[in-house]
Amino acid sequence: MSHKKKRKHADPKLSEEIVFQDVEESYIEPISPQEEETQRLIDEIKQTADDLKKDGARRGDLKIISRSIKELRYAFKVFTPYRRNRKVTVFGSARCQPDDPNYQMAVEYGKRMAAEGWYVVTGAGGGIMEAAHVGAGASQSMGLNIMLPFEQEANHVIKGDPKLVNLKYFFTRKLLFVKEVHAIAVFPGGFGTQDECLETLTLVQTGKRDLMPIILIGDPKEKYWDDWSQFVNDELIQSGLISPDDTSLYHITDNVDDAVEEIMKFYAVYNSMRYVRGKLVLRLHFEPSDELVERLNDEFGSICESGKIEKTTAHHLEADDEHLIDLPRLMLQFNRRDIGRLRQMIDLINDELAPVE
Repeated sequence: MSHKKKRKHADPKLSEEIVFQDVEESYIEPISPQEEETQRLIDEIKQTADDLKKDGARRGDLKIISRSIKELRYAFKVFTPYRRNRKVTVFGSARCQPDDPNYQMAVEYGKRMAAEGWYVVTGAGGGIMEAAHVGAGASQSMGLNIMLPFEQEANHVIKGDPKLVNLKYFFTRKLLFVKEVHAIAVFPGGFGTQDECLETLTLVQTGKRDLMPIILIGDPKEKYWDDWSQFVNDELIQSGLISPDDTSLYHITDNVDDAVEEIMKFYAVYNSMRYVRGKLVLRLHFEPSDELVERLNDEFGSICESGKIEKTTAHHLEADDEHLIDLPRLMLQFNRRDIGRLRQMIDLINDELAPVE
């Protein structure tokens, strides 16, 4: 005869409480797509570091990579609180003296841009860099100082400021000059200035950097930019080395008022651009009429790889630009080649939709 043991029944209330606790403890907060992408990129950086070890990378190479990552990490930390603030980079000679008309123009230019609420970013040295900071004042100045055996101290305006970043490498510095700003102003200068000017133009022309105003400005009594423009026309355009439309990517002036107006006008209607699933989206402050969209297709339809220029609304992939979600948009399958023509189209949009004062 078999004997079955009676099982003791647990208190139902206690059982419910334990089950509830188990469920609560096992609950995991869902991870957003943005957080997943962030973790994926961090894991990718770690994997690259492990791969360098597997590759037997030399210590000198590792030093360059390590220092570059440290420089960029710190620079991004400094710039992050100001990401939504408009900023203009000012390039120009470090040798320019205070009695030089270009120095005085740079002071006025920095002052005018700061009055518009813009931050003025320079290489933090002397000459034109110092002048632009003098005009902008410490509160509206940001600096990217390069550590050199000479001319390495930051100017008196930005020295010791938390908005100053000291860098060892030119390539990290140049990346930040272009990545973190919304316009470029170039005053006369030497090899370094020309390098910065031409690299910025190259990045914009090839679509590696979003469109932004590039102002070439100097003393009206000098022929610096006139001669530069003549060289571009005679040696680059006439030889077919660049497109005539590429000259729309920069604006030459000898007047501070005009230099400031060129930047303000560019952002009067246009706000920013972004690629969403391969299509270019232009975010605007004012919605274009159907008639204007039709005109854009008539005049600029050739820049579309396929399809037409159309109105659209914010895509869910733009969620990280939450402050721009409500802006009107235009979308097109841009051929990624005719950047000069794209700039001309944005200029037309600004001209047609900008409020009349």
